[in-house]
Amino acid sequence: MIHQWELTIPELTGDQSRRAYVYLPDWWNDNPEQRFPVLYMFDGHNVFFDEDATYGKSWGMKEYLEYTDTPLIVAAVECNHDPDHGRLSEYSPYSFRYNRTKQILGRGKLTMEWFTKVFKPEIDQEFPTLPGREDTFIAGSSMGGLMSLYALLEYNHIFSRAAALSPSLWVAPGKVEGLIRASRPAPGTVLYMDYGSQELSNHAHMLRDLGRTAQRLLEKEILLDFRIVPGGDHSEASWERQIPFFLNALLYGREPMEE
Repeated sequence: MIHQWELTIPELTGDQSRRAYVYLPDWWNDNPEQRFPVLYMFDGHNVFFDEDATYGKSWGMKEYLEYTDTPLIVAAVECNHDPDHGRLSEYSPYSFRYNRTKQILGRGKLTMEWFTKVFKPEIDQEFPTLPGREDTFIAGSSMGGLMSLYALLEYNHIFSRAAALSPSLWVAPGKVEGLIRASRPAPGTVLYMDYGSQELSNHAHMLRDLGRTAQRLLEKEILLDFRIVPGGDHSEASWERQIPFFLNALLYGREPMEE
C-alpha cells in the first residue's frame, strides 16, 4: 500500500506544499509487529505513479516491490518544481554554473538536514521502521544520484547504503572528489552506482569522472557495485530496469526477515 500526504519544507520553499509517498508492504497488516528497513528516495513524484511523473513514466517501484514481496519501506518526497532551477538548487550540495550562464545556489545541505532531522523522525514515528543506520538507505537518479552519494558520505552515521543512478558528477567533479577524500565512511558502507552507456556523451569527460570517482570510493574501502548499463539512457524507463540491480546491492548479505 502507498500512503500519500502533502507537506511543506519551510527551510526551502516556505509554505509551498509538495507530496510525500510511503510504500508499506501489504503483508504487514497480517503481522503488525514486523519492522522494516527504509529506503529514502529523491524525486518522489517519479517513483510510483505514471500520472504523477514529470514525463509521464514512473519507476514502477510499487509493482516491483509487490511482485517480489520485498520487505522494505520506501519513503519518497516530491522535488521542487520551481521553474527557476528549484530542483537543481535543492539537489546540489554545491553552487555551480549551469549552461555557462546561470549560477545555481547549492542547497543540498539544507535538503539533507530536513531529510535527516524532520522527515526521517516523522517516518520512524508513523511507520513500522527499523530506524538504525544499518537499516536506513537512500537512492536517487541524476541530481538525486549526486545527492545520494553526498548523503552516504556526509551523513554516513545515518545511511549505511546508497544507490546513485546516473549521478550528476558534472556539477562539480573536483568538489565531489574532495568530498570523498575527506569522508570517513564506516566499515561495510555500500554504494551502488551506475551510468547508462547511451548517456555517457551527455556531459564532457563523464567516463573519466566516473572512473576517478570509483577509484576514490574504493580507496575509502566502500563496498562499491559499479556498472555501465548496456543501452542505458537518462530516463525513468531506464532507471526502472535497474531496480533489481540496486535493490540487490542495498539488501545483499542482510539477514532474512522472519514473517
